Amino acid sequence: MGEQSIWMQKVAADPGHSTWYVERMRGLARDGNDLAGEARLVDAMAPRGARVLDAGCGPGRVGAALAAAGHEVVGVDVDPVLIGAAEEDHPGPRWLVGDLSELDLAARGVTARFDVIVCAGNVMPFAAPSTRGAVLRRFREHLAPRGRIAVGFGIDRGYAPDEFFSDAAAAGLEVDHALGTWDLRPFGPDSDFLVAVLSDAEPGPNADRG
Repeated sequence: MGEQSIWMQKVAADPGHSTWYVERMRGLARDGNDLAGEARLVDAMAPRGARVLDAGCGPGRVGAALAAAGHEVVGVDVDPVLIGAAEEDHPGPRWLVGDLSELDLAARGVTARFDVIVCAGNVMPFAAPSTRGAVLRRFREHLAPRGRIAVGFGIDRGYAPDEFFSDAAAAGLEVDHALGTWDLRPFGPDSDFLVAVLSDAEPGPNADRG
């Protein structure tokens, strides 16, 4: 077991934090807020009926929107309260409790690789710093040939873009696009958010993956 995630450290310090977050997301949905911006970009990237991994899925807002668009979705989150809310609010996708730095979905019966992996909602900064590289390596291991990964987070969250790009390169991933928002605005010196689209830097060895 690696270092505990920053998210679970927050939960340990405040056991009501997860429930508060679930209710906050439900309230935003009831109020008609747009909670599917990330899903629209991923849907545009994906072939129809794609296999999508919602990594750090929380209570399921992104994965649910992608499932509604016709994709086959598996969601994974380290927080069982959030997974419970996803199961309650968004039946259909497969929701699993798991640490992304130790992700091994084949061991849980999910053997097919993913066409797209989406990691939204500041998941990467909430991962323990010592495990962020491992998370990206696990993503690559679960990626189908020619698959892509979309990662988005606020750059004021303790994970600098240069550090992220270095970790991605060390994990065998290359940056196809660096954006400042999920609606395709460019990333620049004044950006406060990063959306990175990644692919396998060496796609050849992936060709025989299941």
